[in-house]
Amino acid sequence: MVTRIQPAVSDPDAARSVVALLSQLPDSEPVPPAIDSTQLLDGLAQLAAVSLNDLPEVVLVHELIGPLPALELIRETALRFPAVGVILIARDTSPALYSAAMDAGARGVVGLPLAYDEVAARVGPAAAWATGVRRHLTGGGDAAPGPGGHVVAVTGAKGGVGTTLTAVQLALAAAASGRSTALVDMDLQSGDVASYLDVQFRRSAADLAGIKDISPRVLQDAVFTHESGLGLLLAPGEGERGEEVDDRGARQIIGAMKARYEIVVVDCGTQLNAGNAAAIELADRALLLTTPDVVSVRAAKRMVRMWDRLQIRKAEETLTIVNRASRHTEIQPPLIARIVGTPVARSTVPANFKELQTAVDAGRMQDLDARGPVRQALWGLAGELGLVTENTENTENGARGGFGGAAGKQRNKRKPAKGGGAVGPGGGAVSPVPGDRRALPGGPGAAPGGPGGPGPGGSGGTGAHRALPPGSRGRYGSDRGALSFGRRKRGGATGEGDDEGLAEGPPQNGGDRDDRGDRGALSVEFAGMAPIVLVVLAILWQCVLIGYTFSLAGNAADEAARAATSAAADGDPQGACASAATEHLPAQWAANSTVSCQLTGNLWRADVDLRTPILFPGAGNLPFTVSGRAGAAEEGRP
Repeated sequence: MVTRIQPAVSDPDAARSVVALLSQLPDSEPVPPAIDSTQLLDGLAQLAAVSLNDLPEVVLVHELIGPLPALELIRETALRFPAVGVILIARDTSPALYSAAMDAGARGVVGLPLAYDEVAARVGPAAAWATGVRRHLTGGGDAAPGPGGHVVAVTGAKGGVGTTLTAVQLALAAAASGRSTALVDMDLQSGDVASYLDVQFRRSAADLAGIKDISPRVLQDAVFTHESGLGLLLAPGEGERGEEVDDRGARQIIGAMKARYEIVVVDCGTQLNAGNAAAIELADRALLLTTPDVVSVRAAKRMVRMWDRLQIRKAEETLTIVNRASRHTEIQPPLIARIVGTPVARSTVPANFKELQTAVDAGRMQDLDARGPVRQALWGLAGELGLVTENTENTENGARGGFGGAAGKQRNKRKPAKGGGAVGPGGGAVSPVPGDRRALPGGPGAAPGGPGGPGPGGSGGTGAHRALPPGSRGRYGSDRGALSFGRRKRGGATGEGDDEGLAEGPPQNGGDRDDRGDRGALSVEFAGMAPIVLVVLAILWQCVLIGYTFSLAGNAADEAARAATSAAADGDPQGACASAATEHLPAQWAANSTVSCQLTGNLWRADVDLRTPILFPGAGNLPFTVSGRAGAAEEGRP
């Protein structure tokens, strides 16, 4: 977000001084100065003939410019180029001159000699005003990025619902798409943005609380530039300092951040105080996070009602985000929307603690796996909220870096899909409506198909169908675009009169297509795992056979030794030994056995060698034998 500034100064020395000072302003680009009024007007006319966005945002007019007097030049510039903010540079800054300059159309007056803080304080509002005028003149669609950014406040219904994680990932998605982005931690007593991004910085939002006029230089000193490109304004390390940021201070901080960045994401935490209440009130979009459980949904409902009672924000102006969503839970997004009384985002975030654990413990949320479902869902949510540039390119290398699972800037490759939807090969489902260039990235998500199927974010018949977020085919059901959450029968209430349906039973109808899809996926997974399971079972069974053979060999040796000692008096101990060794052996083991009996002193020793079959008798034998040995003293001898 660069502010172009055009000086109009006749004196070369004064021009060099002005350009040098403007070069020190953050995010500014001084244009070569015009030496007289004619050159200024002709130059602006040439730029306006090409495009309104080619004009500089701010023009500085020196009081000694000629041939037109400075006030006449300001009036002419304001009339012919209303999308340019004009500032007068003069030695006389009396109320009379100030009034005359305002009547001529100036957006401010800067006194000589020039001071950095004064110039920065005048240039910022003038640039923001010029950018706002251009957005109105161009219909808001093709305006060049500039000061006066978009503020998104993220609040949690209760602790532990993922507020900070969501705020960090939304900011990272916006920054990855090429937009200048800031992340403000307004959870002033217990903010953890610094921990999630492994940042240690001595400045915080509390350091800006007592400053009446936050200049760009002061703001630059308080904002930490992260390696991802994010500008971070952190919560104070000492929680008690959070009380220093009151309503007025928070408004000044948000206004200053909004003037410098295109996207400002504010983590408001879960506790309401004067500071984050002001942020929620000023935000262009207010997001309320909840999880699909009774306690969180009730907390979300209480939060929305409190905002309404305090006149902070209306329920219809709040967007509820469902985190850790699953279609197997009793509470689904439509039910949450009915209970809380706010719209619910189409993009829901699944639960996947394994994906998050490493990144959270390391404080490296910017390294979260781009192919993970949580990261894809949150970046898809950023696309739904319009926080990313619309000309992102969906490349075939999938979810590697960048918005929508593609690295860097991405280009939407559109292919028609059956039923009226469209699918981008990089995982970006795009809207089939002509002129609607918004893309929802991530996964192979398909657009809601078929005329007449009312889908989330779309309309029935030939209305404008919006593409579903990543993975939405599983969450939202059929290709026809109709929600498949199922009809529910009420199974009781939760104790609050208007929280009806929180204890409803499982889906009775609908969702059949989802179940069939799940069964098909399970069948494929089982087919892939079946060979591995069979191999493991075969190895375990072979181990059982080996252990059984050891048991047979030991028992046969004992039987043979005892039989040899008993038969020694009859004169045939060898025959008795061999017969006893194989008497109780199974046929397959007996057929492949070797028995040896020897008299050593007065001790008969029996050795039995058995072969272990492979898997089952008759299929073959292992290339080794199992030996059993036993001894018994000859009867009648000491």
